[in-house]
Amino acid sequence: MKPFAIAAIAATALSLTACEKNLGAGQPLNVVAGYIQMGATPDSPAAGYFTVEGGPRDVELVAVTADLAQRVEMHESVKENGIVTMKPLARAAVPAKGKLEFKPGGKHLMIWHINGAAVRAGKLPMAFVFTNNDNERILFDLPIKPAPTADGADGGMTMDHGAMDHGSADAAKK
Repeated sequence: MKPFAIAAIAATALSLTACEKNLGAGQPLNVVAGYIQMGATPDSPAAGYFTVEGGPRDVELVAVTADLAQRVEMHESVKENGIVTMKPLARAAVPAKGKLEFKPGGKHLMIWHINGAAVRAGKLPMAFVFTNNDNERILFDLPIKPAPTADGADGGMTMDHGAMDHGSADAAKK
């Protein structure tokens, strides 16, 4: 009976160790939501927005790529001396168990010349590259929204990047 009891205790100890490792891992790093807002004209870039939920440790997003787009860059809108400008981002921190948000007015993607097939399909497959596990890649399809319309039929979702004239719209708000 003793050999059986010793084996049962050993099996229980191994099971508890495995559970402890799984519990310690926590939620995985993951891209959970987002979309692409097409530019106002075919030559203007689209803007990409998304949310990343952090995993068990701090990491950095170092690139976002898309085979069906000519170029993808990470940018951030910043206000300096009362003027909002865009600056390229080389990386963006994803805090452990926290969130990284690319949203209008802040961090965002600039995406040039999305392939027409992706636009017709309504989504752009993208790869998000992080500084963990030898540059882990997470694949995520961002839905594509059409360009904003002049009459506001886009529900207020606009991408101006400072290139559009808002003089009449700003005057109407005053």
